[in-house]
Amino acid sequence: MSAVQDFFARHYDWLRAFHVLSVIFWMAGLLYLPRLFVYHTTATPGGELDATLKVQESRLLRLIMNPAMILAWTFGLLMLWSTPALLQAPWMHVKLLGVVLMTGAHHHYAAARKKFDRGENQRSGKYWRIVNEVPALLAVVIVVMAVIEPF
Repeated sequence: MSAVQDFFARHYDWLRAFHVLSVIFWMAGLLYLPRLFVYHTTATPGGELDATLKVQESRLLRLIMNPAMILAWTFGLLMLWSTPALLQAPWMHVKLLGVVLMTGAHHHYAAARKKFDRGENQRSGKYWRIVNEVPALLAVVIVVMAVIEPF
């Protein structure tokens, strides 16, 4: 084990704490942004609500969601690097798949935000209400894997 790897292994609890905090902020955005999209589907293009939601969506993604996702990944990967035995556990593989799918949802929302910004959204409010549940379901799988370690 290198000196840097050893340093992170000795500070594993700090990595975990910052990882959890990052995930909390990321999840808040993942659960809120599609809700804004639901409201945005009813906004008159070029109207006041449309303009307000464009600003809110952009700021939520740029200032909270993107940094939180990057930090969650960074702290998570540092934990794996400092404790490589975690990669041998089957529950970790399921958890990582959930995180990859969560990242996919994030990118889907980011692409949708750009479409809303250009006035090109083709999705209904019902679609965004349903899609809003995806991060919550993935969070259940991820947390159960990380806390219960069922396999």
